[in-house]
Amino acid sequence: MYKTTDKIQSSFTDFNQPIGLHMNPNNRWIQMADSIPWNIFEKRYAALFPSTTGNVAKPLRMALGALIIQTRYQFSDLELVEQIQENPYYQYFIGLPGYQTEKPFEASVLVSFRKRLTAEIISEANEYIINPTKGSESDNHDNPKPLSGSSGLSEDQKPEEQGNKGTLMLDASCAPSNIKYPQDFQLLSDAR
Repeated sequence: MYKTTDKIQSSFTDFNQPIGLHMNPNNRWIQMADSIPWNIFEKRYAALFPSTTGNVAKPLRMALGALIIQTRYQFSDLELVEQIQENPYYQYFIGLPGYQTEKPFEASVLVSFRKRLTAEIISEANEYIINPTKGSESDNHDNPKPLSGSSGLSEDQKPEEQGNKGTLMLDASCAPSNIKYPQDFQLLSDAR
């Protein structure tokens, strides 16, 4: 089940900062968060949850933002959660309403994030980051394409599948062998 978020952060000024924490509005994570059209991705993400029962899924911005951070720095799941917990810029990027000292989610949740959001979706978000005007022109806001693994190409636009290329080299180290080791009792029985 998925509930769309009505309280998407509209700007940096909405981020609740504790007293004494002064964040730079020109930080790359703040600028990157402002360049991604989260609402377009959220409509497509909500289509993955047709059921109206069950646990509510984490917001798209949290899922996609965490995976973008993890992809950029190659953090492990546990390290990513700790980095997000410690860094207010990361917390703004994933859409938290303000800086918090608690973990926003458990590391095990990242597995379900990766199942739903493929590398193709993360790269599409990167396209928006690199060139925001190009991404907005090519998107159809009335008919968003699904976030599934399909590429969105019609049958006549799909590239032809190419045959096998190159040479596959294998060695015997991956083949099973019937070696009897000194601790094998069968050797003792054979010797008797």
